[in-house]
Amino acid sequence: MLRKLLIGTALATTFAFSAHAEDVKEVQMLHWWTSGGEAAALNVLKGDLAKEGYAWKDVPVAGGGGDAAMTALKAMVAAGNYPTASQMLGYTVLDYAAAGVMGDLTETAKKEGWDKSVPAALQKFSVYDGKWVAAPVNVHSVNWLWINKAVMDKIGGAEPKTFDDFVALLDKAKAAGVIPLALGGQNWQEATMFDSVVLSTGGPEFYKKAFNDLDDESLKSDTMKKSFDNLAKLVTYVDPNFSGRDWNLATAMVIKGDALVQVMGDWAKGEFNAAKKTPGTDFLCYRFPGTEGSVIYNSDMFGMFNVPDDRKAAQVALATATLSKSFQSAFNVVKGSVPARTDVPDTDFDACGKKGIADLKAANEGGTLFGSLAQGYGAPPAVANAYKDVVSKFVHGQIKTSDEAVTELVKAIDDAK
Repeated sequence: MLRKLLIGTALATTFAFSAHAEDVKEVQMLHWWTSGGEAAALNVLKGDLAKEGYAWKDVPVAGGGGDAAMTALKAMVAAGNYPTASQMLGYTVLDYAAAGVMGDLTETAKKEGWDKSVPAALQKFSVYDGKWVAAPVNVHSVNWLWINKAVMDKIGGAEPKTFDDFVALLDKAKAAGVIPLALGGQNWQEATMFDSVVLSTGGPEFYKKAFNDLDDESLKSDTMKKSFDNLAKLVTYVDPNFSGRDWNLATAMVIKGDALVQVMGDWAKGEFNAAKKTPGTDFLCYRFPGTEGSVIYNSDMFGMFNVPDDRKAAQVALATATLSKSFQSAFNVVKGSVPARTDVPDTDFDACGKKGIADLKAANEGGTLFGSLAQGYGAPPAVANAYKDVVSKFVHGQIKTSDEAVTELVKAIDDAK
């Protein structure tokens, strides 16, 4: 059963919307943001809406990849019990829009100028049939290294520029008795790391052809085989207790200095923020070796459902607050991501955040902004799930060789198309 928690008290509204006495002054939000950093980021939005007089009804479903939350959402929608909004990833938004259950935020979007400030890559997933159906919250990128600086200094390490450099750095950590690579043995985490490995191994054009275009020749190529070989090499640096570990616990290993590095999306920085750690002093953020100049992205979106008329004012308030410049800055500073609007200044962001904003701008302009297959932006969910399953089986030894992994990947993706 879903855990439901009522948070906030309805206050006198100051929202510039002609609210009616019968309007429901509550926002019901389904999400999977349950780690410390994620919860702190979500509190920014709760506080903004409380100022507008809206109570917050939380429907949190733990699980960093969001699979459990999407199962819960499917049950709610099937029962006709639509939330005001749900945290969602790209193709899932489009699936629900195609099913005819999403609301229409177009009037609000026009008023707020979303079409001019939200990158086209995000509009592809937040606009359906000409109507805005979701509010993008952020842009995450997954091709990052998060490194404990004290451990790095102890082993005399330097920023790895190539995959071979990275392996040499992990060897130094291993020799010093530190766990080299913190990883959670869950399929979405393993596949998220593999996204970066494939981009590093094959380069930008290869990544796009394989994981965005689903080009058959690329998927069954020697380059993909080499990518699996490189993944296998990285797994040798993981501690034996990694299976089933949540992503934020892997991040905590780096924060505490029990491990040198984690390969993870920039939501990991939210955990460093929550632990009061400072980039350059306590931790280091580098692009995954061999991927500098490219960004593998995903974006959390608040999919807005076709709620009854008495709940629409609350939904408009949520959408407006979500894409306000002030919220986009304050939320993403805490969350570790960068704004979903391109007109938000980087003033309040730390060094990693400023790099993230600059990298996104450059990748967007240079054609090297790619959807993460592991995170629901490279291909539809059935393909992404097939991909995660094959990668995880390879990591856990159920698929023994890179040759077999390539064969299984091609078959799984073909079957899922």
